Order: sequence, then structure tokens, then C-alpha cells
Amino acid sequence: MTGMIVKAKPNHKGRNRRFTNPEELEQERLREEKAKSWRAKNRDLPPSESEEESEEEESDDSDSDSDDDGKSKAKGVEALIAIENPNRVQKKAKKLAAITPDDNPQLSRREREELEKQRAALHYQKLHAEGKTEEARSDLARLAIIKQQREEAARKREVEKKEKELAKQSKTAEVFKAIGKQ
Repeated sequence: MTGMIVKAKPNHKGRNRRFTNPEELEQERLREEKAKSWRAKNRDLPPSESEEESEEEESDDSDSDSDDDGKSKAKGVEALIAIENPNRVQKKAKKLAAITPDDNPQLSRREREELEKQRAALHYQKLHAEGKTEEARSDLARLAIIKQQREEAARKREVEKKEKELAKQSKTAEVFKAIGKQ
């Protein structure tokens, strides 16, 4: 038992991988576009035998190139589930006439919230400057009280200054009287 070598659990790293090449994707996309445009043109007409044969020939020609795709009829639940690969979707180019300069690009949720927050802040500042917010009213009331207090303090200083001047004048008058100069 001590001399036996234990084999590790196999992994799948050595297996071959198969990728769809771009030419096959392009052919499939063109085939789908043709079928879509044909259906759009002949929507209300019943399909005639010659059209069905020509369509079958086109599909046979394109299928011969991609026989190794292995596309078969979907089995079971696969037929009910529509699978769409977002990597294969081609963005359609818009015509310059269709694009208008006033089209706003779609904003993400964060960008939209940020813009709303900025607008709200500007609106609040405008109302605050006009004195229509509660905070502005309380600020104005506080400023009025402070202004009143400063005016009272200025009046008191003025009164005290006059009293000091009068006291100084009366003192100098007493000193002169005592000396007898006047």
C-alpha cells in the first residue's frame, strides 16, 4: 500500500474548445436579415411554391458552408426558450437625419440622481436667497435680533462716552476752582 501511486482527479483543461468564427456569424446574420426583409415584403401574401423552393435553395447553399455547425431541431424545452447572445447583437447605425441634436443620452441611475440632487440644491439656494424657506426666516430673525442688540450696545457706549466726558469736564472745572484760576 505504501508503494502505490494515487492518480489525481482528472480536470478538463486539456480538452479542445470550439469557437464560432466571424465569417459564420456574418453569414448567419445576413441570412436572418434576408429572411426578415422577405417576410416584411410578403407579409400578407401566401407563400407560393417557387418562393419556398428559392428560399430552400438559399438555405441549402448557406447550410452547406456551415454543415459542421451541428444545428439541429431544438428538443424539449429548448424550443420554448428564446436564447439571445448579447455579444452577437449588432448595433444598427442611425442615419444622420434621424439623429437630432436635442436628443439627450440615456443617463444611468447614479447620474440621474446626481443631477436631481444638484437641481434641488440650486432650487433651495434660490428660495433661501428670497427668504422663503424656514431656515432663511430663522436666519433673518436671528440677524434682526443681533442688529438690535448691536444698536443697543452702540447707544450704551455713546451714553457712557458722554458721561465720561461730562465727568472729566466737571473734574477739570473743580480742579480749576480749587486752584482758583477761574
